Amino acid sequence: MSPVDPARTGTLVRVFTLLLAAGMLLPGCTERATPAAAAAPTHAETLPLIPAPVEAKRGEGHLQITAKTIVSIPQNDAPARDAANHFVRLLHDTHGLNLSVREEPAPSPASIRLQLDPQSPVTQAEGYALDVDAQGMRIRARDAAGLFYGAISAWQLASADLGGDAAKAGNIEIPAVTVHDWPRFGWRGQLLDVARHFHDVGTVKHVIDAMAQHKLNVLHLHLTDDQGWRIEIKRYPKLTEIGAWRTPPGAGRHGTPQRYGGFYTQDQIRELVAYAAARHITILPEIDMPGHAQAAVAAYPEEVGVTGERPQVGVDWGVNPYLFDTDERSMKFIEGVLDEVLELFPSPYIHIGGDEAVKDQWEASPAVRAQMRQLGVKDAHAMQGWFNEQLAAYLTGKGRRLIGWDEILEGGLPESASVMSWRGVEGAIAAAKLGHDVVLAPAGWMYLDNLQTDRSDEPNGRLAMLSMSRVYELDPVPAALTADQAKHVLGAQGALWSEYIPSARHVDHALFPRLAAVAEVAWSPMAARDWKSFLARLPAQLQRYRALGIGYSDGAFAADIKIDGGPNTVLSGGPAKIALGNQTGFGQFRYTIDGSEPTLKSSSYSAPFPVTLPVTVKASVFTEDGRPLAATRSREFDRQALLSVDTQGMRNCHDGGPLGLRVPLLPDMPGMDTPVYNVDLFYACWTYPQARLDGIASIRVDAARLARNYGLAHDQSKVHQYPSTTPQGELEVLLGCKGETLAKVPLPAGDTLGEQFDLEVPLPPQKGVHDLCLRFTAPIKGPLYAIGAVQLIEATAQSPPARR
Repeated sequence: MSPVDPARTGTLVRVFTLLLAAGMLLPGCTERATPAAAAAPTHAETLPLIPAPVEAKRGEGHLQITAKTIVSIPQNDAPARDAANHFVRLLHDTHGLNLSVREEPAPSPASIRLQLDPQSPVTQAEGYALDVDAQGMRIRARDAAGLFYGAISAWQLASADLGGDAAKAGNIEIPAVTVHDWPRFGWRGQLLDVARHFHDVGTVKHVIDAMAQHKLNVLHLHLTDDQGWRIEIKRYPKLTEIGAWRTPPGAGRHGTPQRYGGFYTQDQIRELVAYAAARHITILPEIDMPGHAQAAVAAYPEEVGVTGERPQVGVDWGVNPYLFDTDERSMKFIEGVLDEVLELFPSPYIHIGGDEAVKDQWEASPAVRAQMRQLGVKDAHAMQGWFNEQLAAYLTGKGRRLIGWDEILEGGLPESASVMSWRGVEGAIAAAKLGHDVVLAPAGWMYLDNLQTDRSDEPNGRLAMLSMSRVYELDPVPAALTADQAKHVLGAQGALWSEYIPSARHVDHALFPRLAAVAEVAWSPMAARDWKSFLARLPAQLQRYRALGIGYSDGAFAADIKIDGGPNTVLSGGPAKIALGNQTGFGQFRYTIDGSEPTLKSSSYSAPFPVTLPVTVKASVFTEDGRPLAATRSREFDRQALLSVDTQGMRNCHDGGPLGLRVPLLPDMPGMDTPVYNVDLFYACWTYPQARLDGIASIRVDAARLARNYGLAHDQSKVHQYPSTTPQGELEVLLGCKGETLAKVPLPAGDTLGEQFDLEVPLPPQKGVHDLCLRFTAPIKGPLYAIGAVQLIEATAQSPPARR
């Protein structure tokens, strides 16, 4: 059960832990995890480095970098040239400086020197030594990856204050420092799902660049799923001719295309692999099997399908029933796919998925059941174990290793297999105790498609909120492991599933700045990690993001603007006071109430302050030295606003907790400006909490008709149907979820998806404060109805115009 989603359905939760096969390493990875504590850094908190280094000691003085500074490398030192060129590109992108790289036997005075050095004081793989004084900078490493990461740290030191006067003048001042640094783990990864929503080559390169800047070294590409097959396989062209394209719900409306999809040609895959390798990143391909196979079955139903019938390429997120068949023809087909995958990806590991494989089709197939009896396989779980054994043997014969999600533990684990634990850390613990290597990416800490704040201005995503501080808390070595078992922990990995990530802007918003926390979890020893130090180092990182065009989320720092004590405090006759805060509790708040934009000269917030309604409050957050942390947020307060709640303020009816998903008007709408709706897939019921009903004459609901595109598998029976008195169903308003029905209004006729409409209905007079329950009684086989906002209307108030 995931710590993020206690309901644990495949639709609402994903987590994975990566287990590498015993004895094999990715290029550039360290030998093994080193759980033992490293030396605590000295003054590292004053250095703007993310991830935090193992050892850092400040010296006296500074090094000046100007347009005349030379980047010096030894002759015929290709790794040094590569690292130097990357450093120079980054410096140009963030500062506009154009430094020259020069081969020379010895460094020029006041130069920046990079070189491979077998005598470097840092002996660990991927480690580096960086020394800065007034006479120059020296970066030494025993391997190419270490030299590259030393260059990244040098760039971070140089980009500590991009808004400062010296930087604006083209000069850079770097403090004297000695850094000895190396990664705690050899696997430092990030998953990007390009199957649910396709992300083009440019977006993937953008992610690769950002990973390199965070010293991450494994890009896990989720290439196939029910909703799309994204890699060209020349032997089987229909995989992309048919399997890469789907007809989206609401096609043609609100910018949704008639045909959605895309794929990477083999030349584009080679381009991405080379681009990543140049940045010391290995791309791990995932071909999901035996489940999540609907796109493949749609392309080749007779060759790989269990039933032989051709489905459409999937449009439903979640868990769908289609599996690869287990007969010889299907297995040979899969081997043909893998042959081309192996040719394209040099990764020692090939990910075969293995998750959420609902066995209904196998269990209903006479041919599969006969095969199970012939093999002596006891049940369908064991049959998946047999399936995985065939793939593991095939890959081992090709000199590769199999990785799969933690479900592959359930049917028996092939000896050479590795496991990604996606359901918390339990799968990683079980696998490590069996002697298999593991990498952790548990949903409760590492699923970055979970929204990062509970703010109303968050875009679509999973509502199991995952704050940056929660990401930062993860120790990839579970306490349940012994010291010997802990040696099997190879690292940590973030995950970005893309059901609710349809665009490059969504990718940036979801990844950043939480990717900085992922990086520190995977690189830095526990002795070097400190949340307050991380927050202090983050403003410089945010400046780098801005300079590089990374559209990060500022929600963790943005001002929350609220009525102190809640709206009912004012509605009952009390004074109106405004309270400011943010998720991290970091930064200084400046605000205005006259409509102007806040600056550092505006009023400073220290405690709730009185206002007279109506009022518009604007607030900005800055660092203590005046750098902006978040864009200005604004909120209008009047009596009407106090009598309303938006979708984020609604709660679910059955347990009063948050709703499960925040979904867009249509699932494949491309932009971030789409309306969003918080929904519970199992209960079409919302609570307006603590509604003050004195003098309320009617209620107005902004509603929408959405796609019900969710594969719930065996959880489908849990979807609740409320009794209806009309074919279309109604919106009901109840006094509490088990109380009397106050009002009922029929839903509009039609089934057009992405349609927004308003519903207004009179309410009988009530006194006091109550939870209002709003629920839809529409048939659960049809569209999904949702609420965007609710407005209570007083008897003396004029109703706002209806939406048409």
